[in-house]
Amino acid sequence: MIRARKRFGQHFLHDPAVIARIIDAIALRPGDAAVEIGPGRGALTMRLLAAAGRLDAVEIDRDLAAELSTRFAAEPHWVLHQADALKMDWRALAEARGARLRVIGNLPYNISTPLLFRLLAAADAILDMHFMLQKEVVDRIVAAPGSAAYGRLTVMLAPRVTATRLLDVGAGAFRPAPKVSSAVVRLAVIDAPPPWSREPLYPEVVTAAFGQRRKTLRNSLRQYLAADAMQALGIDPGARAETLTAAQFGALAQAAAAARAAEPLFR
Repeated sequence: MIRARKRFGQHFLHDPAVIARIIDAIALRPGDAAVEIGPGRGALTMRLLAAAGRLDAVEIDRDLAAELSTRFAAEPHWVLHQADALKMDWRALAEARGARLRVIGNLPYNISTPLLFRLLAAADAILDMHFMLQKEVVDRIVAAPGSAAYGRLTVMLAPRVTATRLLDVGAGAFRPAPKVSSAVVRLAVIDAPPPWSREPLYPEVVTAAFGQRRKTLRNSLRQYLAADAMQALGIDPGARAETLTAAQFGALAQAAAAARAAEPLFR
């Protein structure tokens, strides 16, 4: 049996009860363009394939890929991509399958956030995502304004997906057992995201605000907007980042873009 590799952050799911709950929660239907990221030893794979009738699997570990290729050699509708999920062309895959993708994965903790942003960049090609993540990452994704877990990740995802926590999973459900607890989250892509979510300054403003969480907006965003401009939007410049909704950050980003556009080219 292939051993888990630390450099890939591998922890293989093995608990049958947890596997059954995940499969039920995802609720694949025949004809869905299902994609499994990091199938590992295939704990979910056969059941995903049976539910959708076709499955693309993305596995970076060549030894695991070889083992899976042998195991699923007789399955004509199972397609293996031995590749890095961070480098996949998700739009091309959706086009090849003729449908928006339903993405499933037990994501390594060390790539979970960059992979989420990579997938969001192709959100128009994705219907939904179901991921096993470190519990504290899911806490951040579903956090409400004002809570300790609320932060940059929450605000960046909010205008693009609707996040639902599905179940918590203890360390004992994996081999080897990780040192942290996990949770499964559903991220359903919002088909018509608000216009402010496409403002180029939005991620910049959000990053600046949460990069200095203990500072007020007046100080953390002073390079983007004056305090009176924040007040004009109904936002208290004395507030801190974790108290604002994603829509309020959107308003700040749009105002910052307008202020920047109004600046004279030469002073």
